[in-house]
Amino acid sequence: MREVYVLGVGQTSFGKTPNLTAIELGAQAAKAAIKDAGIDPRMLQVCYGSRVYDATQTIEDIMLRLGVADREMHNCENACASGGTAFNLLWKDVATGMYDIGIVVGTDSMTTCSKAGKLVAAAPGDLNGTMGVTMPANHGLTAHRMMSDRGYTIEDIAYASEKNHRNAMFNPYAQHRKQLTIAEIVNARMISSPITTLMCCPVSDGSAAAILCTKEIAQRYTTKLVRVAASKVLTADYLRWDQDIIARPALTKLAYSAYDAAGIGPEDLDLIEIHDAFSPEELFTYEAIGLCGIGEAKKFIADGTPELSGRHPVNPSGGLLSLGHPLGASGVRVVSEITWHLRNEAGERQIPNAKVGMAEMVGGYLTNMGMPAVGSINILTI
Repeated sequence: MREVYVLGVGQTSFGKTPNLTAIELGAQAAKAAIKDAGIDPRMLQVCYGSRVYDATQTIEDIMLRLGVADREMHNCENACASGGTAFNLLWKDVATGMYDIGIVVGTDSMTTCSKAGKLVAAAPGDLNGTMGVTMPANHGLTAHRMMSDRGYTIEDIAYASEKNHRNAMFNPYAQHRKQLTIAEIVNARMISSPITTLMCCPVSDGSAAAILCTKEIAQRYTTKLVRVAASKVLTADYLRWDQDIIARPALTKLAYSAYDAAGIGPEDLDLIEIHDAFSPEELFTYEAIGLCGIGEAKKFIADGTPELSGRHPVNPSGGLLSLGHPLGASGVRVVSEITWHLRNEAGERQIPNAKVGMAEMVGGYLTNMGMPAVGSINILTI
């Protein structure tokens, strides 16, 4: 397997842009990544697209706008992990020697897609959804269990939203760049007890892109080499939620598989971008990926460890809670964020001396009392 490097990244601002299609947003991000890499787009040998809603020949339509055609292109849908999965497929192409350079573009326009206004509705045949156990309901149940069994308070549950909105004030790409208090978050409109609207990620449109290549090509165009130390995708084993609604064994297995491939441990991570569609999700992810022990998220927060100034800053971008979550884009967006920090280009939110970062994204639908979830983790290093 050859070493693979991130040569260029780009993203659009995230927000509600009903005047722009997912394809137009994707073209903006792709052009930004190509400009960042400093290459002629005709150098790209293979192209991947990721999109969850209204997807049809996404990457072909995007690359057409850049004058790139007549080469291998693929489109990937894998729920919220679509972008990370497409990144993994491109990584494999370069690592195995199939191609030397390629691009991945993740995009979605959530405000204009055919599912607009129904994004958390039950899918046909979804027994859990029919019974009311949608994603907000599931995370509400998880939050109650964390408060009951582990002694977390509602203020602890709201912490990720407060922190991530604060971080987003330094991110020009974020949809919401307004600092919120814990009280404002807790007292916002209730969605699914104890989850309020400010503990949920907003509906958003956006796109992100990344260019991967061999070391030889990377050295030709940049002195800021960012290597993909590990790229992993894993589907869960369909265990029933009632075994332990807080536990995320598949995410733990995925994380440690990535650590092993990268030759590091969780203690080596200088920053982490994770899936935080709901505020309590960030807390149990701390535990699931080994940043702290089981039941220790409360102390992890109290010690300031996930803050920008802490030992393991989590979601310095502002996360999904502030940027929003265009489903097909988020898995590539987190790679872009990690890359900027490793190249010391993240502006006011820059993590000093960052050398190792994790880009994680998970997704899936509640179906038939089980959870067919999938996750992607990409670890980048300098």
